[in-house]
Amino acid sequence: MVLKYYTSTSQRSPVEEFILDQSESVQQEILDALVLLEDGKSLSMPLSRPLPGIHRGLHELRFKDKRGQVRIVYFFKKGDAIYFLHAFRKKTRTMSKKDKNLILKRLKEI
Repeated sequence: MVLKYYTSTSQRSPVEEFILDQSESVQQEILDALVLLEDGKSLSMPLSRPLPGIHRGLHELRFKDKRGQVRIVYFFKKGDAIYFLHAFRKKTRTMSKKDKNLILKRLKEI
């Protein structure tokens, strides 16, 4: 499966920038998960969780380090690719409305 990162109109990739800003251990965990997805593996809890309450086909990768929880939201676009739309540090039990709106905005752009 082809992996693609959301790119802004200014050609920035916020997800890739976020990943590069993480510790080496989290970066390695993320890379391992990306390789599994690229190989067509189906990921499940605790590494990945579907987000049908936001949009069908949306999932989040879940990582944790000493600074807290890291989430990377991705979308399976049938016949095309897996798109990585948003990445953030989770600070509360639920995803913020701001994060949800940003994900939905980026989803419309792909």
